[in-house]
Amino acid sequence: MKKLLSIIVFGTVLVTIASADLVQMKMGAGAWMSSPSINPSYTEEERTYTSNETAYIQGYAWMSVKHWVHIVPNIRIEYTATEQQGKVQGDFDSIKTSDFAHYKTSKFAHFNTTSDLANIKSIITHYDFIPYYTILDNNAWMIDVGLGIRLLKHTYTVSATKNFPGYSEEKLLDTPFPFLYVRSRAQTVIKNIVVETDAKLAIPPLGFDIRAKVDYILASIPNKPTIEVGYRVQGAFSHVINASGVYAGLNLRF
Repeated sequence: MKKLLSIIVFGTVLVTIASADLVQMKMGAGAWMSSPSINPSYTEEERTYTSNETAYIQGYAWMSVKHWVHIVPNIRIEYTATEQQGKVQGDFDSIKTSDFAHYKTSKFAHFNTTSDLANIKSIITHYDFIPYYTILDNNAWMIDVGLGIRLLKHTYTVSATKNFPGYSEEKLLDTPFPFLYVRSRAQTVIKNIVVETDAKLAIPPLGFDIRAKVDYILASIPNKPTIEVGYRVQGAFSHVINASGVYAGLNLRF
């Protein structure tokens, strides 16, 4: 699946560039301080989870290729992740019947005691691929709309205890999640400051991913780098935890 995604993305970008007379490329990276938002303690499949609900810093990156051939969509690619840590206690002998059934794992050592608590760490990595069209672009406003897909990679680690050997697995989910994409950008009365918001709405409505930010454009520097500061709220795509928090990064244009 990883190789297939890379081929699709690379091929589409090449076609887009080859089809365009004038191309604008932008890219950016930064850090998101995301706080998971779940019940502090809950029971599922004979296992009890306790989340510490601490904010974790995860990196993000994106790239967009925009052109002026109206028939061919523009392309935007994004990467980010969410993290959750806490404690777990219960029965892991039947993990194949749990909410992680898609992992196709074999059963492993039974862990079911009243005395042992294992540390658990869960990281969901998101890969978004978004073909989109710009339906409005002038000096004051810009609006993009598109239909994208999100691929998820789940890294799931349970630490070893006295009666449990531990467990760790990394899996790219086979099923992509389609979503509607809307992005708007507006120039403020201050020349170098722009406000922007975007939303990804899953189809069917399994989740959402919404951001709002302020850009400060360093217009006197070549390629006009931009400092962005914003807030992001993410609802569950599939079994992904809810998360929200501030983010900040640096963008470049070519």
